[in-house]
Amino acid sequence: MSELRSQTSSNFAFPKRYRLTKTDEYSSVFGFRRAIKSLHFLLHYRPRSNESGEVNEVVPSRLGVVVPKKLVKAAVRRNLIKRLAREKFRLLRSQLPSYDLILRLAVKPGIPDRRTLAAEISELLQKLNHQKR
Repeated sequence: MSELRSQTSSNFAFPKRYRLTKTDEYSSVFGFRRAIKSLHFLLHYRPRSNESGEVNEVVPSRLGVVVPKKLVKAAVRRNLIKRLAREKFRLLRSQLPSYDLILRLAVKPGIPDRRTLAAEISELLQKLNHQKR
């Protein structure tokens, strides 16, 4: 049972190798200047490459999330949006191409519920997947 639990939890975890953590990683994605837009979000993306500059399909996608305090004052709401983004990425990462991604809140969300925001995030990630093909 514990073997099954550890195997399952590792499939659904969000370890550091799936995150953008450094400023230069964020800068390189923003500098690539490719994005997909939805009602509230911009999904910036950049293909992952190896040291020689070749696009590498083997390495997993990584995610960074930006929710400006200017748009969402309450930390609870900002954290909710980040949590939803990480959750949707985690569930869809096996289907995604090898990209560095930044999900950025671009428009103040007003009062949409978490299901609406989660659906919008899923839709963006799926658009990216279809755009690659």
